[in-house]
Amino acid sequence: MPIMTNTTNPVTRRSFLRRGTAGLAGAALVSGFPHVVNAQAANAIRIGIVGCGGRGSGALTDSMNADSSIVLVAMGDVHEDKLAASYTNIKTAKPGQVAVEEKNKFIGFDAIDRVLAADIDIVLLTTPPGFRPAHLHKAINAGKHVFCEKPLGVDPTAIRHALEAVKKAREKNLAIQTGFCWRYNYAERATWKKLHEGYIGDVRAYYGTYLTSSPWAPKERDPKWSELQYQLRNWIYHTWLSGDHLVEQAVHSVDKMSWAFKDVPPVKCTALGGRQQRIEPEFGDSYDHYGVMYEYPNGGRGFIFARQQGGCSNENSDYIIGATGTGQVSGFKPLHVLERADGERWYYEKNGGPGGTAGEKNLMYVEEHKELIASIRAGKPVNMGNQLAHSSLLAIMGRISAYTGRTVTWDEVVESQENLAPLDVDKATLDSPVPKPEVKMPGRYKLA
Repeated sequence: MPIMTNTTNPVTRRSFLRRGTAGLAGAALVSGFPHVVNAQAANAIRIGIVGCGGRGSGALTDSMNADSSIVLVAMGDVHEDKLAASYTNIKTAKPGQVAVEEKNKFIGFDAIDRVLAADIDIVLLTTPPGFRPAHLHKAINAGKHVFCEKPLGVDPTAIRHALEAVKKAREKNLAIQTGFCWRYNYAERATWKKLHEGYIGDVRAYYGTYLTSSPWAPKERDPKWSELQYQLRNWIYHTWLSGDHLVEQAVHSVDKMSWAFKDVPPVKCTALGGRQQRIEPEFGDSYDHYGVMYEYPNGGRGFIFARQQGGCSNENSDYIIGATGTGQVSGFKPLHVLERADGERWYYEKNGGPGGTAGEKNLMYVEEHKELIASIRAGKPVNMGNQLAHSSLLAIMGRISAYTGRTVTWDEVVESQENLAPLDVDKATLDSPVPKPEVKMPGRYKLA
């Protein structure tokens, strides 16, 4: 359920950043702001974004829908066309909440530094995941609250590095909100709460599917592009940038599985994966299918099936087997059902009913931002960094097992020195040399 209620009390920018008194406990979103927000107004919450692609642009809209006092003042990306398109779209959709001067539109690898140097309260980090740990460190060092998309990084080395920033954020009382949206969906929250209360007994098995088509066809190579520019334009198909689709996309299913097992780390993992449709080099080194099995300390098993292939059946669902019953969840449909062996059923729906829990369907992508802002206003900034790191590393664990063809333990992955980055992102330029990727061959690829 939501953590806030509406209030009309005015909140200044200074108090937004500094107030933390008992009188603010439980404070929520400020309502009643005029449609047009003055970026210099005391009640304006100034945000910047780094990474202006599709998800970043979506996060901008979600943030503005969460609170009418949000005003965008700075934008950054390595590609000028991406930033321009994002600016045009958000200015059209939310004209009263966009106040980005030309001098605050930054292009290049140093855009993160220049956005953070602007007068902002919150930064949205929505670049490809390969840049995320470095950007998170910069944001926390700059004293900014953060909305950080998932995953937190693409390899164990990156996750450990990012966790240092998570710790520092907690010490500095700065917020880190995650892009694991299903944890902000009311129906999922109610269902997982019922699971954790033991309605169908201990979870013995969890089967999650993320079966979908490829997100987009690889961009055709422009002769003027360097190899790095080409890989950035097709970042989702390059593991050092995306983590591969198990880590970049199906990590949502991995996160829900982990949530069901109360975020206890698994003991080990065995995975399969490969390329059946992605036979052309334009698809980088990404696989197009995965099957992963996680083994938990209580003997439970988590199964994740992920596929990005055209012309195949699609599904995004979760099937749960407990000691005394079963469950089925389809996040994009009104289906959240738990059924006991004795025939008793619990379900979540808008109007409730016999055996059901009444509850509204919310906009989970907006809820993430609502709760981020409410936590800062309450003087208790949310820090979901550890959970973000844990689920990201679980997905990385599955990819490592598939790439190596080995069963790997949680301890092996936590301590692994795997580092996929082909360059120092803090010193990169668009002409920096990077190698063309090689597809990882199970049985030959070794875990560092």
